[in-house]
Amino acid sequence: MIEVRNLIVELDDFTLGPLSLEIGEGEFFIILGPTGAGKTALLETIAGVYRPSSGRILIEGQDLTFLPPERRGIGIVYQDYSLFPHQTVRRNIEFGLRLKGIPKGERERRVQELVGLLGIGHLLDRYPPTLSGGEGQRVALARALAPRPKLLLLDEPLSALDPKIRERLAGELKRINRETGVTFIMVTHEIKEALVLGDRIALLRDGKIEQVGEPDQFFSSPATPYVAEFFGVNNVFKARFEGDKALVGDVTITLKAPPKAREGFVVIRPDDIVISKIPVSSSARNQFRVEVTSLRDLGSYVEVKARVGSVEFCVYITRYALRELDLKKGERVFLSFKAMAVETIWR
Repeated sequence: MIEVRNLIVELDDFTLGPLSLEIGEGEFFIILGPTGAGKTALLETIAGVYRPSSGRILIEGQDLTFLPPERRGIGIVYQDYSLFPHQTVRRNIEFGLRLKGIPKGERERRVQELVGLLGIGHLLDRYPPTLSGGEGQRVALARALAPRPKLLLLDEPLSALDPKIRERLAGELKRINRETGVTFIMVTHEIKEALVLGDRIALLRDGKIEQVGEPDQFFSSPATPYVAEFFGVNNVFKARFEGDKALVGDVTITLKAPPKAREGFVVIRPDDIVISKIPVSSSARNQFRVEVTSLRDLGSYVEVKARVGSVEFCVYITRYALRELDLKKGERVFLSFKAMAVETIWR
């Protein structure tokens, strides 16, 4: 559906790219990253607000790189919704249809379709300043969808809403994406939103893509240490590889297979590690005698830090397991995990 090829955009003291992306038809695609990563710049370049210094943007095989925004067949919803305050909701929704010269009867049919889809029939004669944040978002979506765009761009559309409304409207965005079949590209800095809504996610950092993939892949197979840290995956260690061994400081960790590099990082998820009072007999090929350095109650689980040599591991256990083990700071216990649980990262 959408191809971004070797795109570079130069904006004052910030450079976006080079980056490439492919996004499928009907996909709900998330552009995720911290403030200043280039998320909105990428979205607005796709929309035609910025011209790239090099690279191409194609939709359904058509090169749109230098087409003006109004000829791209793309809808966009900004964080502040940008509704026309002195026009009714009905006139706001009809705006793009009027620009296209759509006859009145067809305009009315399209408005009624969107009213049914978004549940805003009671708002048609209201003006934007009288709408709540959630109502304004629905109206902005209706206006963007009215001309039947091939692609809908969403720039942090939920960030101005309170948490309860945000959660409900996130579900509505997902439903609208599925019911209309329109491809959605949404910018957010919220990991939870990205995981809930995204079919796939692109994580940006300093204008470049760190990783693209399905939500689970960012936890199970982070592509870089930055990805692991951004998604809160603990136990990211710099390593030197020798065959199927990773040398992390003075600790040797057994891997599932030899990496195709001499140096890199290893990642072990905290909930893939087992703590026991005695050595365990299992298929876990990594087992160490460790000292408990801290215990922290995180509500639904307990974070245990445990050190062997120069390496400190983070482990998540249940409260029940904590009571059963009767763990205390300074106690020496056993820590084990499978070779399959160790992910390797290298460039």
